Amino acid sequence: MAISEFVRRAGNEALEINPTTATIDITTAASDFLWMVFSVMAATTIGVGIWAQFGVKHGQRTFHHLSMMITGTASVAYFCMASDLGSVAIPVEFIRGHYDANPVTRSIWYARYIDWTITTPLLLLELLLVTGLPLSDIIITIFADLVMIITGLIGSLVRSDYKWGLYSFGCAAMLYVFYMLYFPGRQASHSLGNELSKTYLIGASILSFIWFLYPIAWGLADGGNVISPTGEMVFYGVLDLVAKPVFAIVHLYSMRKINYTQLQLTSGKYSEYSNDLKGDVPTTGGANGKTELTGNTTGAAHPVSVGKPTDAPHGATSPAGADSTVHGH
Repeated sequence: MAISEFVRRAGNEALEINPTTATIDITTAASDFLWMVFSVMAATTIGVGIWAQFGVKHGQRTFHHLSMMITGTASVAYFCMASDLGSVAIPVEFIRGHYDANPVTRSIWYARYIDWTITTPLLLLELLLVTGLPLSDIIITIFADLVMIITGLIGSLVRSDYKWGLYSFGCAAMLYVFYMLYFPGRQASHSLGNELSKTYLIGASILSFIWFLYPIAWGLADGGNVISPTGEMVFYGVLDLVAKPVFAIVHLYSMRKINYTQLQLTSGKYSEYSNDLKGDVPTTGGANGKTELTGNTTGAAHPVSVGKPTDAPHGATSPAGADSTVHGH
């Protein structure tokens, strides 16, 4: 095989295999950039997975798994966009320049909005789990985030100036998210100590600054048709790189010394005692209210109740006697 043929086959043929469909669409240079972003997202997913598997104890991988879900989802979205997939041609409201086509259309990348619908709630969850906020506050914050993303998607698919009404709804939802981050969220994080409060504030600052720039990108690209689709990809791509891989690494690094017990996020329950199944297993209900251990010869965990005799009414008798114990079989 000639070297020139090898180089040609190694090049980016995405737009040849999946041709563009809109009047205003991406170029091969934009596709090249999107492949780079895909590579970073995928590498981060794999790297965090290795970090979690070999560097973090079982039951303490909540934030690592959240980061993997975020960058893994983004990897799929950027694979689609780099391949010129996941878009639809929509007539533009503002036509800038001269085109022979009628109507003039621009590619709107719904793959990006699907990505955000999954990843932005996970980003908020990863951040807000550090605060100790009530579950109801976390739920309403994630709901506002979904309103922000979905109104942005619908607005981008609208040709008329009604899209700016949806844009306004999305901006209002974003401001509510910022309020929750900087007021209830920050206040709640202080109750967990200086270290957690500092970790939370760093993460909230990075996320809110980057998210503030997304509506600007939307106004210049999906809304106003001011910048080209190539410029759009670079703008959104840089924001996504900071909001996902960079945020993930900074947040996970700052969380490395955090006590998971303080956050009450350690998972396990039955699996926590897997090493004790052939020996002693933990039980509750001891005479002093503390956990006690009893032998179990079969490897099955059975609860053991050991305590003081239950006070019974005068004249009543206990079927099992004054002091009854349930033993493992």
